Amino acid sequence: MKTNWNYPTTIWVGEGRIKELIQACKNLNINKPLFVTDRDLINLKMVEDIISDLKKNFRDLSIFSNISGNPVGENVNDGVNEFKKNECDGVIAFGGGSGLDVGKAIAFMHGQKRSIWDFEDIGDYWKRADENSIAPIIAIPTTAGTGSETGRASAIINKKTGIKKIIFHPKILPSIVILDPNLTLDLSPRLTAATGMDALSHNIEAFCAPGFHPMADGIAIEGIKLIKNSLIKAFHDGKDLKARSEMLAAASMGSTAFQKGLGTIHSLSHPINAQFNVHHGLTNAIFMPYVLTFNKELIERRIIKICDYLDLNKNFESFLDWILKLRKELNIPHKLSDVVDKNKMNLDLLSKMALNDPSTPTNPKKMSIEDMKILYEHSISGKLF
Repeated sequence: MKTNWNYPTTIWVGEGRIKELIQACKNLNINKPLFVTDRDLINLKMVEDIISDLKKNFRDLSIFSNISGNPVGENVNDGVNEFKKNECDGVIAFGGGSGLDVGKAIAFMHGQKRSIWDFEDIGDYWKRADENSIAPIIAIPTTAGTGSETGRASAIINKKTGIKKIIFHPKILPSIVILDPNLTLDLSPRLTAATGMDALSHNIEAFCAPGFHPMADGIAIEGIKLIKNSLIKAFHDGKDLKARSEMLAAASMGSTAFQKGLGTIHSLSHPINAQFNVHHGLTNAIFMPYVLTFNKELIERRIIKICDYLDLNKNFESFLDWILKLRKELNIPHKLSDVVDKNKMNLDLLSKMALNDPSTPTNPKKMSIEDMKILYEHSISGKLF
């Protein structure tokens, strides 16, 4: 299967589409690209082959890979320095969420005079930017999770405050996305599970977020269906190209849908990611059933409406049971305390950070700091509401 989509941006889908990366650069008039990826990917043969092809076509190719698993502001600053030093004119963001988020942030920040933290996703802060100085971006995901390739934001940790910030501007949506399932074939079962659950959390929270946005709802429902059909297949057989393709699509769909909003799954996750460097998809997977049951009274009718389409019995409990069984088959821990020492968690601090997270306002139920603390406590004990 090879196809092109044009929503929400230009997306080239199919096996072997990575071979069209040179053409993507030409389409965007990129002559001096900065190839951005993370330090775990840079030495893989797959990446070496891609870089080799790029070097044959671009004499002035630059490479940046100094990126943490949960990227920090300093990673972006270092990348911006590399971009400026080599007079680059575009970014190829390659990898999982960290590589994509940092690549997008570099393309955005290289022409700005303010600190990156001045562009947090609050009100109209994005209008502070010089949008004419944002470099073109090509995004190539190697995991099916964050959906950063179809997003208008980057998640970056401020080391001084220990808080993960969402940096937003409409024009950091990549101009061309390449979804090639061949690039995900070597993803480990562990990362397939965590990133897949990240995509599921995006689609579920977008669908459950309040407000009228039928386009986002429709995309989210289909994203959930694709994940139900394909995540377990990709987990057990990483070479299943159809499953890998459907997971890539579902991840991009989740990010497209959550322009409607996210919720408390993400609010709880971001502080844990920032404070304890735990994989974002893993924490989303852990918090998922606790938040679903907490929000039950406000989302139950919506969940029941889609159960038929998901081939589930038409009740909330059936949907929840699917989530719990899915996590178990993917070897996802049931409790937060299975991945973070509960004695090291300052629940008052974490709860305050979660309440102030930009995902909180679109949770179906209005949240208080006490609600956040109770959710953390339940996720530590393993008790559902």
